[in-house]
Amino acid sequence: MIKGGTCPVSSTPVFLENRGEKMENVTGYLHSVETAGTVDGPGIRRILFLNGCPLKCVYCHNPDTRKFKQGIKTDAFSELRTIAKQKEMLLSMKGGVTLSGGEPLSQPAFVKAVFEGCKLMGIHTALDTSGFVGHRADDELLSYTDLVLLDIKHFDPEGYKRVTGVDLQPTLDFAKRLAKLNKPVWLRFVLVPGYTDDMQAIKKMAKFAKNLGNVERLEVLPFHKMGEYKWEAMDEMDYELFDTEEPTAELLDHVKSIFKNEGLTVY
Repeated sequence: MIKGGTCPVSSTPVFLENRGEKMENVTGYLHSVETAGTVDGPGIRRILFLNGCPLKCVYCHNPDTRKFKQGIKTDAFSELRTIAKQKEMLLSMKGGVTLSGGEPLSQPAFVKAVFEGCKLMGIHTALDTSGFVGHRADDELLSYTDLVLLDIKHFDPEGYKRVTGVDLQPTLDFAKRLAKLNKPVWLRFVLVPGYTDDMQAIKKMAKFAKNLGNVERLEVLPFHKMGEYKWEAMDEMDYELFDTEEPTAELLDHVKSIFKNEGLTVY
């Protein structure tokens, strides 16, 4: 049963009406939606970017998602009805639904509700998370999750705290829990010159990823400057990377080679 944050606004979607137990609706706060995403999971995907994030990543390209209730108020049933309209396209393109952010696990009840509804429709689900609040994802939520896109932002505890403002260990604990569950993971790492390009830490991350046993692929994502305009528009936030350059092709290839040397499938 879907629990938490009851929201009576929307009537039960048709595909949920014949269930044996009462379905409860759940309120959520949405930043934006991408209707045909191609990079956040397999196939063509509907991506819901949720508001709220406990991290303060120095290179964040969605800083406007940090505050929980600055988003658009919605509810799970409304989103599921819209997803249902895209169902045939998503299935035909071997895609699905991805919940991203912000940090989607800032709203675990909403994530669980949307993912449960997706699974009832036979739609693939992917959770894009930093893992820092992975403890909020209970076993039921993870049972509705087909794939986790896990972003490990640095593998040195001090470097991680410098980049995110929080501790690394909760993310590692979540990664190990996913491994025990044999939950498919696409591991993500953002390469930021001067911030996350510590080669010793990258080598340790590569060994960690290999030993997990459930990492299907590792994505090295080059830092980009496309989100700088958002920081400029948010006067109350200080952005320290205006002078940071994007990684060179040589640096990117070198970092990818470290992961490849551990036998990982790298993109």
